[in-house]
Amino acid sequence: MTGFLAEIYPWTKALHILSVIAWMAGLFYLPRLFVYHAEQVAAGSETDALFQLMERRLLRLIMNPAMIATWTFGLMLVFTPGIVDWSSLWPWTKAAGVLGMTWFHHWLGYRRKEFVAGTCAVSGRSFRIMNEVPTVFLLLIVFSVVLKF
Repeated sequence: MTGFLAEIYPWTKALHILSVIAWMAGLFYLPRLFVYHAEQVAAGSETDALFQLMERRLLRLIMNPAMIATWTFGLMLVFTPGIVDWSSLWPWTKAAGVLGMTWFHHWLGYRRKEFVAGTCAVSGRSFRIMNEVPTVFLLLIVFSVVLKF
C-alpha cells in the first residue's frame, strides 16, 4: 500500500490542495452569511428561509465534502513514506491547526442549527470576529508546512 501511495503522491497532493481551497472558501463565507443573517433578518421571514437554505447548502454540499476530502487526502499524504518527519515540530503544529479548523467547522454547524431553531444568540459582531479564526489556523498550517519549523 505504501508503494502505491508513493506512486500517486503528486495526485494526492494536488487533490489535497484543491480540497483545502474549497473548504477554506466555505469557512470564510459561512460566517459572513451568519453576520447578515444575525443582523438583517427577522426569524420566520421569507429572507430567514432563504438564508437557511443558502447556509444549509453551503455546509452540506460544499463544506462537508471538502472537509472530508481534505482529511482523506491529508491522511493519505501522512501515510506516504518519506513525507512526514515525526521528529520535527511542523507536523504537530499542522495537526493542531487542522484540528482547530475542524472544530471551527463544527462550531459553524451548531450555529446553523440554532438559526434553524430560531435560538441563535450570537451577534453579528461576534460572527465578524469569528470570521478571522480560519485565517489564524490557515497561517499556522501554511507556515508549518512550508517553513517546516
